[in-house]
Amino acid sequence: MIVAIDGPAGTGKSTIAKIIAEKLNITFLNSGGFYRAFTIAILDEGLDYKDEEKTLAFCKEQKLEYTKESHFILNGKDVTEHLHDDRVAKNVAQVSAIVPLRHYVNSLMREITKSLSIVCEGRDMTTVVFPNAEHKIYLDANPDVRAQRRFDQGVSNMTLEEIKQSIIERDNIDKNKKEGALKIAPDALYIDTSNLTIDKVCEIIFKQIS
Repeated sequence: MIVAIDGPAGTGKSTIAKIIAEKLNITFLNSGGFYRAFTIAILDEGLDYKDEEKTLAFCKEQKLEYTKESHFILNGKDVTEHLHDDRVAKNVAQVSAIVPLRHYVNSLMREITKSLSIVCEGRDMTTVVFPNAEHKIYLDANPDVRAQRRFDQGVSNMTLEEIKQSIIERDNIDKNKKEGALKIAPDALYIDTSNLTIDKVCEIIFKQIS
């Protein structure tokens, strides 16, 4: 079974997907983590990711593993706690916009689903990566709420206003990608989480998939 959860940053996708996966006793898959891990490798290497061919070749050379505990191991090192570092946040949208790299990451995720039932979240899970998923959910929220949530997480050194601007810029990039653009699948359950608790969102989703 595949439960695909889509939507922009800061809408609660990761938190909610983890809860759903735990209650269903299946694997949680964070698609954004793949791009963030590759972004770490690219930045550490000092690679110009505008050279898409070189970037793809470099990423394919990296050993990126995904554990049952939802950790990302990059070349033998657990980089999970660094996935949301400011430097990664500033560059991951551009890296994830590289079409050949998206194809590669999508193939990695699809390979995982051949042997596992999953709850996956990401910006094109319901439209590109798993268009035939049994259950599709699109989570949304207004930029102010999303910025406050990221600010409250305490993982960024940016001000609240800087986080909000970063989110707006990220949305613009995601909605205008040549491939895998952020959009709502016509058969997805749309939920605006702006004024909903996590428990309430999960309740709505469980009613949909039960």
